[in-house]
Amino acid sequence: MRKLLINSTALATVAALTAGITTLTASVAVADVSISASTEFKYISRSSTITTTDGTSTKSDSEVKFAFTNKTDSGLTVGYTVEMFSDGGDSAIDESSLSIAGGFGKVVLGDNDGVGDNFGIAATDIIAEEENVSVVSSRMSTKTDIIMGNADSSKIAYFLPAMGGFTAGISHADSGNTSGTDTTSYGANYTMDAGGNTITIGGATTTTEAATTDTDSQNMGIKVVSGNLTVVVSQGTFEAVDEDRNAQGVAASYKLANGVILGAFTVNAEDDLDAGEEYSASGVEAQYVIATGLTAVVGVTDYEYKVGTNADSDMSSVGDSGTVTALAIKATF
Repeated sequence: MRKLLINSTALATVAALTAGITTLTASVAVADVSISASTEFKYISRSSTITTTDGTSTKSDSEVKFAFTNKTDSGLTVGYTVEMFSDGGDSAIDESSLSIAGGFGKVVLGDNDGVGDNFGIAATDIIAEEENVSVVSSRMSTKTDIIMGNADSSKIAYFLPAMGGFTAGISHADSGNTSGTDTTSYGANYTMDAGGNTITIGGATTTTEAATTDTDSQNMGIKVVSGNLTVVVSQGTFEAVDEDRNAQGVAASYKLANGVILGAFTVNAEDDLDAGEEYSASGVEAQYVIATGLTAVVGVTDYEYKVGTNADSDMSSVGDSGTVTALAIKATF
């Protein structure tokens, strides 16, 4: 991703010429600013046993990121990051957070993801355009990621300084009142070299407190990189009121000599408290770099959802199966 580094002197000059922001001038005078962006357009064709989800569609997803960095005289690195997105006609500020880093580690304050995104390892992480197929049951897991606790809500996060190949962190979102629910996430991973192969073991757990039954989500995974081959095996769980879900995933990607990256994955999930409720999906994809910063991805995913014999009353009693074929054009700046 190419980044535009804006000269701090120029920024200070622009700030000085803008009335009413004298205090801002002093703060940006020693700051570097990085601007990056990404956008993609996707054409999707879905063959489904349910008429309302059968057919073709298009979607787009774009994001612009501004990252400000300032080095203090005491050796601290102070940063501010804001991300703006546009997705399906909606646009908003996605993330906005302050970070303070030093020998003690790093603290992130504001609207950002929980640490599960930093340390959890899911099989489909190495798949560029894994289709998260929506099924008739909104409660069913379709992948092995941490399910909750990672929304861009206001929270505080702390990351330990790296110790060899070990990293870890914790984040906490406070609901703000005694009747609300607080969410806490923990995560860690360890990377090591084994005979020229790079192995990373990681996991994360998130708990949202409740007056009666807490909601818990966990992820564990292992990633092995051997030359042009990458393999990931992962597991995810989710426990809540009348929910006990387990999902397992395996994925592999291989970079060919011509730069094409081939990928494949499979995911299987079930809910032990809803007898017979299952979801499975398998897919393949190919990534091709058209030019620097411009990539095409084509993928095919087969899926099947079974309702089971003990579905919840607010869930559809209709199963679903089919194939999703997608072509995505992605650009980074």
